[in-house]
Amino acid sequence: MAAQPILVPGPDHPITIEPAGGRVTIIAGGLTIADSTSALMLREANYPPVFYIPRADVEMAALVRTDHGTHCPYKGDASYFSIPAGGDRAVDAVWSYETPHDAVAAIAGHLAFYPDRVDAIETE
Repeated sequence: MAAQPILVPGPDHPITIEPAGGRVTIIAGGLTIADSTSALMLREANYPPVFYIPRADVEMAALVRTDHGTHCPYKGDASYFSIPAGGDRAVDAVWSYETPHDAVAAIAGHLAFYPDRVDAIETE
């Protein structure tokens, strides 16, 4: 039986989280930074969908935590990582909600990548 998507109620800002299905690979600086068959797909309001990759499927040694942080009223506080192999464009290329709000708790322990700061986000 397929997992049911998690829906954060709100007519003005809906968020759904569900298994991405298939394989998701992140490449930066010519290196495979993440390779997962357990990624989640988060859809939020009118934003493009975002893959959240479990940390276990990310080459964490290729990332460097930065001091950058942001706050989303719907998801919580985000921390950021850069990918040194990706050069200047890969600064703060990765984010994580390490203690997300309860409504989106499924993304805890996952990382997301800005598509324009990595070489490729590939799906199969």
